[in-house]
Amino acid sequence: MLRTLLTILMLSGLALAAPAHAGEAGPQQHVAASNARDLAQIRASKVLRVLVNQSRNSSGEVKGEPVGVEYYRLRALEHYLNARVADGQEIYLKIIPRAKEQLLGALQRGEGDLAAPGELLDPSVVRGVDASAPVVDQVPLQLVGRKGERSYSRVEQLSGRTIALTSASAAGPAIQVINQQLALRKRAPIRVEWVDPTLAVEDVLEMVQAGIYPLTVVERPIAQRWARVMPKLRVDSKLQLARPDAMRWYVRKDAPMFQAAVDRFLAGYRAPDNQDAAFERIYRRQYRVHNPLARKDRQRLESLRPVLQKHGGDQQFDWLNLAALAFKESTLDPKARGSGGAHGLMQITPSAAQRVGVSNTATVDGNVQASARYLAMLRRKFFASPQLNERERMAFILAAYNLGPERVQAMRAEARRRGLNGNQWFFQTERVAMEQVGMGPVNFVNSVNKYYLAFNRERASLERVAKR
Repeated sequence: MLRTLLTILMLSGLALAAPAHAGEAGPQQHVAASNARDLAQIRASKVLRVLVNQSRNSSGEVKGEPVGVEYYRLRALEHYLNARVADGQEIYLKIIPRAKEQLLGALQRGEGDLAAPGELLDPSVVRGVDASAPVVDQVPLQLVGRKGERSYSRVEQLSGRTIALTSASAAGPAIQVINQQLALRKRAPIRVEWVDPTLAVEDVLEMVQAGIYPLTVVERPIAQRWARVMPKLRVDSKLQLARPDAMRWYVRKDAPMFQAAVDRFLAGYRAPDNQDAAFERIYRRQYRVHNPLARKDRQRLESLRPVLQKHGGDQQFDWLNLAALAFKESTLDPKARGSGGAHGLMQITPSAAQRVGVSNTATVDGNVQASARYLAMLRRKFFASPQLNERERMAFILAAYNLGPERVQAMRAEARRRGLNGNQWFFQTERVAMEQVGMGPVNFVNSVNKYYLAFNRERASLERVAKR
């Protein structure tokens, strides 16, 4: 019944609220399509190409340790397929990260043999491919908020509330159904804020924990997993948003032998008890973004706005990018002191300031001027390519600000060598950084990005203050 209703609603074009500031998705890199490959062709090639959701929740390694929830299942599948083959005939996994909404299209084009989303998919988009047996069965969608704030037990209580969702979230159609029910009762609909495509489900959860977004909806296993490293999250387990569904993998329709092997594997697979040990150890201290628009921080930002706008304008940067970097570096404190001589609002070092012709960084004006000039120098020398969209360009500039430009360029080259998109930092080149350096630079860029998005949501009110 629910699936039928979802289909009717999708076909009728019932629209959810549009995002206030839609962002550009990172440029995607497509490989040439190939003929479908069943199990025999996969074995002959010795490579099993797996399209994974690029979310850090789903896939990825940090300095050689797996943190993605699909990692163990896929490695176990590799072991299962190799259990009874002679030496030299083993199959090896090739992981291909894509945005969630692009997985099934890439599978149909032959860019992979298996798609492993690690999340529920909207049933209306599952066309032209075959679904596996359940990877995890009876998965409910859960409302997630922040501890200490109002909890919810009935859908009627969500009337007029705003819920932040990532692109292609299975919660979108479920909320459409609820809004139909609310409309019949003459109640205000739930508002959906579709978040920027640089954010994955774990990023939105962090921003909910910080109080930047009020609520989100994710699958229960995902909510429970991330609540272990984000202790301020609240999961409203009593609220039923939709009937539970199964998480599945997907294969091409013309690969029946491979699908049969996948289904046999899933029927006997049991997750190891300690599979999240590395995940919890690595991420426990990483996801700690704060709300940059709390009252005192907002007042600080208002006092610093003129200098941020001045030097942002001089170097052709959105002043909110400078504000986000300043919040990450010093929490908007001009007196902050860091390591290696870094100091002030932007935590610029004297040597970096001298490279761009600024000698006095002790004042707020000089500190911001030096940082803006240094960022502009990185953009001009290393990231001026028209192949980069502006969001990705800023991400690479920030990564270079943190790691050094030469190292970031080497990571882009390594990403291309692996078949990743070297023109996309988020979820693509950042995977190389996670493996080579760890979460430090990835967390740095992600945090500045989240602060920028938080400021950008309030741009009108922040700039209205400026015009008084």
